[in-house]
Amino acid sequence: MISVKHLIKCYGEFTAVDDLSFEIDEGHVYGFLGPNGAGKSTTMNIITGCLSATSGRVTIDGHDIFEEPKEAKRAIGYLPEIPPLYTNETPEEYLKFVAEAKGLKGKEMDRQIEGVISQTRIQNVRKRLISKLSKGYRQRVGIAQALLGNPKVIILDEPTVGLDPIQIIEIRDLIKQLGKNHTVILSSHILSEVQAICEKVLIISDGKLIAFDEPEHLEKSLAGSNEILFTTEATREEVEEVKSLLGEITEVSYRETQDGLLSVTMKTDSDDIRGISRKLSMEFAKREKALYELTSKKANLEDIFLELTEAADPADVPEKDSEQVKADLQNMEISGLEGIGGLEKDETDEEEYRNKKKQEEEEKTE
Repeated sequence: MISVKHLIKCYGEFTAVDDLSFEIDEGHVYGFLGPNGAGKSTTMNIITGCLSATSGRVTIDGHDIFEEPKEAKRAIGYLPEIPPLYTNETPEEYLKFVAEAKGLKGKEMDRQIEGVISQTRIQNVRKRLISKLSKGYRQRVGIAQALLGNPKVIILDEPTVGLDPIQIIEIRDLIKQLGKNHTVILSSHILSEVQAICEKVLIISDGKLIAFDEPEHLEKSLAGSNEILFTTEATREEVEEVKSLLGEITEVSYRETQDGLLSVTMKTDSDDIRGISRKLSMEFAKREKALYELTSKKANLEDIFLELTEAADPADVPEKDSEQVKADLQNMEISGLEGIGGLEKDETDEEEYRNKKKQEEEEKTE
């Protein structure tokens, strides 16, 4: 569905994306993770055709985004971090404008508009001004415009930023539903969100791909050992004796507390942390040695993320060449709409549309 090969993006001497390659298959929800400045947004802007690349190749559904932009962009629905909404319109009016811009007409346009309104559950606000909607509903309207044209790929950049807990749950549920009929790429810095929604995870740092797998596989292969932490009145010799009976401990560290107790961290590659913890507590009970604290910590996606990206030092990142940045910004559509889902740039049509809407509003006022 999406193929990225040897993608490079440079700003002067600074390389934002460094020889990035990966393949995305059809019909999955993918998480795109990375620390600030890792190259996530740059990569997504290149994939959607909003930004040029220094070198490399990106194909969407078999079409090169640089050589066949029209065909490639028809396969993409894109929601930037800030939804490209016209706040002086209602969702219904705005979706009609986007649909027309994407080349939809007549009954097919009406059918798709009704479909995305229903799919994103904005029926009850379809005739309210977007400026009066909550951020959660604005995000829904933004997702609705991305769905127009029935693109095969939906790209969502930080779709839950700034939402309250209930809105976050609703948007997550919507993304899961989208994953049943579309390939979804979700860029997020919320690790728990990616773990809950995504079937596969890409992690980039310093513009390079450093991990690409299912969350469960990443946990097993990269996160290292699970940990058991406890505080006891036993001596080191007694702890070592118990450790030898457990059999699956790979590493032990000790720290004496201020009140004379022993704080111990044991690492294990076993997934049966509960079983090991139970056996450990039983062995100390046999020796009549009290355990004042016993907790376990299982490796998760957050541990993996920190392990893979902690080497990145923002202080080492050079400043981008200002002229190059300006040139790239001029090539990008701030609205987030041009070319996505087949929308072509036509400033004359858009200006005519705006003037028409302004005239209608003036007539209503009179």
